[in-house]
Amino acid sequence: MSVATRQATAPAPFGFRVLPSAEAVPDARRRVIRTVRGWGLPLAEDALRDVELLSSELITNAVSHTHAPCVVCVSWDGERLRVEVTDVGHELPAAGGIDLDATDGRGLFLVAALATDWGSEPDPAGKRIWFEVGTTAAVSGDERLTALVRAAAPKARDVVPASA
Repeated sequence: MSVATRQATAPAPFGFRVLPSAEAVPDARRRVIRTVRGWGLPLAEDALRDVELLSSELITNAVSHTHAPCVVCVSWDGERLRVEVTDVGHELPAAGGIDLDATDGRGLFLVAALATDWGSEPDPAGKRIWFEVGTTAAVSGDERLTALVRAAAPKARDVVPASA
């Protein structure tokens, strides 16, 4: 069966609950990717890596900030893959600039930099944060590498020699 034939009908959305622990995040991330690969979507490997990374970021934020379970939903509309994470927190996030001295806050920068689109909205349970990735990576080449390096950059004082 060709990819075009398989994509004639969008797969049913897939959702699951994630327990509130850091140990649950890797399994949740793998479930998202297994689902997406199982659907046989026309997504490039870079896009799939972005889905894996961004899913991990949103799920980690949900469980670490709320200390409560969250729900992950993965869907495909024929053009974009959407991953939503719903948690019990009510404060909507906003991606800002990266503070090189901060120990966190880089996850939403990655989401904003690598996703085709993203956002957050109130939900009866708390809030829903989502991102979408299209059939071609929204950011590729040097732009993608720059976003990844900026998000992973060590704190400024970590690069100063101890003898200075």
